[in-house]
Amino acid sequence: MNRNNFLAVDVGNSWYKALVSDQGEMFDYQMPNAIALFDEEFYEKPYDEEDVELEENLIVEIKSPSIQDRREIFYIGKSAMQQKNVSLTSFNNQKVDEERTYLLLFATAAYHALLTNPAEEDLQFTIDQLAVSLPTTQYKEKKEIFKQRLIGNHTVIFHKVPGIREPKEVAIKIQIEDVIVGAEGALAYLALTRDQETLMISDDSLVKDSSKGILIGDLGGDSVDFVGIKKNKPVASVEGEPFGINQFLDHIIQKVSKNEMYSFNSRSELEEKLVAGQSEWYVEPFAGVRKDISKYITPQLRLMAIKYLEHFDRVRSRSNEIKGASRYIAVGGAAEIAEKQIKEAAVKWNERGRPIELLFPENMSQLNVQGLMILAKMQWISKNKEYTDDYAYTKS
Repeated sequence: MNRNNFLAVDVGNSWYKALVSDQGEMFDYQMPNAIALFDEEFYEKPYDEEDVELEENLIVEIKSPSIQDRREIFYIGKSAMQQKNVSLTSFNNQKVDEERTYLLLFATAAYHALLTNPAEEDLQFTIDQLAVSLPTTQYKEKKEIFKQRLIGNHTVIFHKVPGIREPKEVAIKIQIEDVIVGAEGALAYLALTRDQETLMISDDSLVKDSSKGILIGDLGGDSVDFVGIKKNKPVASVEGEPFGINQFLDHIIQKVSKNEMYSFNSRSELEEKLVAGQSEWYVEPFAGVRKDISKYITPQLRLMAIKYLEHFDRVRSRSNEIKGASRYIAVGGAAEIAEKQIKEAAVKWNERGRPIELLFPENMSQLNVQGLMILAKMQWISKNKEYTDDYAYTKS
């Protein structure tokens, strides 16, 4: 298995998180979910090219059956965040139907290939097994379409690549052999209960608790993906909700812009501050002027925490299969950011006579992508008939 290439991509509304197992060596990447059209006329050549980071100068052209207009060139990720015409995700966006999904996903794979083969100008990167995520609200209807659009050959051309000679282009041909799609939330359960290397059960107590029922609430950008687990398998009666942190981030950004004369380039810029902790909750609208923005952040996180628990309570009440669940688990990047506020809201919920005792695992924001890598390996092993176990519950 070490000779094969596996790619796991958590297709998030704020960030794309990726793990690559390349010839047995593991790599991880994070890319902001941001794109912007590239215009040669307005491109400013860096003064000293040696000081330019490739990650901040990703300009790509994608040739793929999944992309209708194959002539457009885009800034992506951090380079897109610096552009005035940056495009972020819209509320409840349909990931399978949007070309930005394929731009960012293929470019992430190609970016890895370029970093690990810097001396080559024409590359080919074969992905033996790709695992990608979808929200539970889109998983059932869209997973097969997603798989078909990803399998096959795709070409990524990086333009204006620092450090190489003119025409400063690198073409990377990506070949995707097989794809498996996982549902957000269920992937987190996989990461919590399976070992990344051996793929065997690593948390017997959590698996045993699933006999009574487990409810996982994966709080992301535009969706909270609830997954009920019963006897180590997802239950069909639990579904996600179109609710996430992005609407609260947008409110904070508007307030800061109006009252403090500072404009965030993107949600990702604000989210980085939130992840860093309260010591970083300030902006500098002018040189030497620092403005505390915690008064805009904290009320929004509190409001999000309350609504998150409301969703939790409603979902557990709707499903007979997980009534009396033994564990309630909070996962996702947004839950990690608002852990303090969610815990405070849970105390008040308990006082109202409807206790929700939440477990907050370590690395909550990374569980889905870790689960995807486990899923990719299990799918590849199962497909090659070298391994047997009770893995069927995770497969699409």
